[in-house]
Amino acid sequence: MKLRLFPQEPAGLILLSQMAHQIVLAGQTMAELLGVPASEHIKLVDTIHGLEAKSNDLHFALLTHMRTSFVNPLPREDMYALSRYLNEAIEKLDAAADLVALYKLERLPKRAADQLEIISRQAELTVDAMRRLDNLDDLEDYWIEVLRLAKRAERTHRVWIADMLNDMKPTPFARNREVANQLIEVSRDMRRVATQVGSIIVKES
Repeated sequence: MKLRLFPQEPAGLILLSQMAHQIVLAGQTMAELLGVPASEHIKLVDTIHGLEAKSNDLHFALLTHMRTSFVNPLPREDMYALSRYLNEAIEKLDAAADLVALYKLERLPKRAADQLEIISRQAELTVDAMRRLDNLDDLEDYWIEVLRLAKRAERTHRVWIADMLNDMKPTPFARNREVANQLIEVSRDMRRVATQVGSIIVKES
């Protein structure tokens, strides 16, 4: 790892960690959403909307911080990429929640819960990793684990789609597939975060 000659300002890493934490909270709320009747969807969806708005505020706070900070722990382009991927991840989770409410979907297949479990684990790992970006020596395990989880998510997505295609009529299938597609994109964004961290590790080594 390269020797850093100047003190770093950790505020940017804290903001990134807080953004990842919003995804953890949104995933937990989404899991609740899958287990309640349609009449209770709106309250939980509003909670996820609030978490997405908080993430957006944190994203813009990070942009302001990078413009005004003298020394950042990472190159600005790397911090911006991490922030953008995290923000896009929660936007897609928010969209998935919206679709569940708009289509009044109840009793989603177990694969939905499996996918959310993977996303939540990716996000939990990312919360901790973002705090430690000023010391990259022990982040390789994070990088590898999130990529492993992403592969599992891709497999879960394929099986979920195949099961629905076999078991559902065209209209329910189309609606549920939209939710499934949003959730796999959340996992892919978490993979993009980890891949960006991997790129930083390589550059700084």
